[in-house]
Amino acid sequence: MSNNQTTTLMLKGFFHVPKAINEPVKAYAPNSPEKAAVLAAYKEMWNTQIDVPLYIGSEEIRTGNTCNMSAPHDHKHIVGTYHLAEKSHVEKAISNALASRKAWAAMPWEQRATIFLKATELIAGPYRAKINAATMIAQSKTIHQAEIDASCELIDFLRYNVEFMTQIYNDQPNSDSSVWNRVEYRPLEGFVYAITPFNFTAIAANLPASLCYDGQRGRLETK
Repeated sequence: MSNNQTTTLMLKGFFHVPKAINEPVKAYAPNSPEKAAVLAAYKEMWNTQIDVPLYIGSEEIRTGNTCNMSAPHDHKHIVGTYHLAEKSHVEKAISNALASRKAWAAMPWEQRATIFLKATELIAGPYRAKINAATMIAQSKTIHQAEIDASCELIDFLRYNVEFMTQIYNDQPNSDSSVWNRVEYRPLEGFVYAITPFNFTAIAANLPASLCYDGQRGRLETK
């Protein structure tokens, strides 16, 4: 084989994802480690101003046309600024989405599932305090409200979406000795524009993420 020739090893197997379970809700009792972690993250965010660019693919874009971000419970306190998009940025995002969908669609389903399952472990672990504190500031929620929304519900969404995807794939038509009926799936064409709500972190993250699990339509093939 010459140096410029490569081979692709296609691994085969019937893969089973971990059983989805609801994320346990932490109590945040006085002097508990989890409460101290959220308080520290809250203080750091409250006393720091961040600059939020547009994220299009792997690119960070700063237009210079910015607006302030403040907490609903204290409008005068500025925690950061975000950059406003223009028509050209919307068009750029659409083009990026259409180009990215090809690589994403070609990725095996179990590898796509792995990305989201890894995200759940990061949210449940090292990023839990940060996402809860950010939700408390941005939506004026209590620590318990943020825990239920930003951590537990988001983790549950991502875990169960993976399990539901495998259930969709596993739902196949009946066959007999004379014919083998099966449903295959292919990606949706184009792109989906998700407008997320401001008042629930879990929904804001799940709407665009859920489109990446399956988002496919089936066709019946008989052999």
